[in-house]
Amino acid sequence: MLAREKMEFHVITLFPEMFAALEAGLIGRAQASGLITIRTRNLREYGLGNYRQVDDTPYGGGSGMVMRPEPLAAAIDDAMARNPKLLRILMSPQGEILDQAIARDFAQNAAGLLLIAGRYEGIDERVLSMVDREISIGEYVLSGGELPAMVVIEAVARLLPGVLGNPESLLEESFGPSGMLEYPHFTRPEEFRGMRVPEVLLSGDHRRIDAWREAEARKRTAQRRPRLLSRTDKL
Repeated sequence: MLAREKMEFHVITLFPEMFAALEAGLIGRAQASGLITIRTRNLREYGLGNYRQVDDTPYGGGSGMVMRPEPLAAAIDDAMARNPKLLRILMSPQGEILDQAIARDFAQNAAGLLLIAGRYEGIDERVLSMVDREISIGEYVLSGGELPAMVVIEAVARLLPGVLGNPESLLEESFGPSGMLEYPHFTRPEEFRGMRVPEVLLSGDHRRIDAWREAEARKRTAQRRPRLLSRTDKL
């Protein structure tokens, strides 16, 4: 198998300083190792006039401000001129709900992601003609798309070859190939505040341990995410 090109994450945002958080931990190490790159593009640099305006009042009235199309279009055009293969994603509460299948699709098929972080009441509807997909991280509203963009970067980057120290962990974690939630975990001590580690995990019998873990994963999924279990039973 040929090695894939380094994954690029480009972000259009009014607050590029927020993405300094991704210099730590797993994503920070992936950047330092050259496995991924994260480039922010300050939308204010594409603003209009002396005040670098990026928003305006909505036609038809209403509360709040709407992001103007011209700065966003210019920033998108600039990013695409540098890398025409980028998949353009608008972070929006009205988009598809991000799940592991979407993250896996991005990791396997996208040459890079251009993440557009909106602010205020939203963006001018005409900008939607310039994006490929709208993605949400849940049915709630945040002040902007920066945190959702970071979630997408984390979810996708950790699936790329070489990013995780032990890639086998992807096979057992929640929403992995089994489609179920992960089984319970225990470590030392054997007893903590009267609660003991299940005896099967101390047995050394890996066949029994595997069977216990599968049963516990199924039980936990049935209790907490039954819709996932119905999906896996159809496979």
